[in-house]
Amino acid sequence: MAQDNTVTLTGNLTKDPELRYTTGGRGVASFGLAVNRRYQVNGEWQEQVSFFNVVAWADLGENAAASLHKGNRIVVTGRLEQRSFETREGEKRNVTEVIADDLGPSLRWAQAQVERISRDSADGGGFSGGGSSGGAPKPASDPIYGDEEPF
Repeated sequence: MAQDNTVTLTGNLTKDPELRYTTGGRGVASFGLAVNRRYQVNGEWQEQVSFFNVVAWADLGENAAASLHKGNRIVVTGRLEQRSFETREGEKRNVTEVIADDLGPSLRWAQAQVERISRDSADGGGFSGGGSSGGAPKPASDPIYGDEEPF
């Protein structure tokens, strides 16, 4: 019986994504996500905040680092992964992270402008919090659809 380990979180970035590269040149971005939950107890509003570490690999990580900033409200789809490591002092630690499969802006209280990038450099697109493209070069036409919009 196959087990599914999929999680979807909506929250605010607690810091700008930090982009690093492996020795093989593969990009990896990491950032914190705060997820708020608001509920009532005896007619009084309560708030609970959960904090998650998110890791995005390769093109997704590079696009996240170029597009996301502290405070942005985003939607993350991915899987939970637990790993162990040892500190410099020799203490063993366990950490649970969300390994992102996909990221996007939450459009509940904001607007975003999607900018498609060439498939030669990545297979996903970045987004920004709005505004004009500022004279950015037009992306190369898609090898399958040409200049036709994909949706």
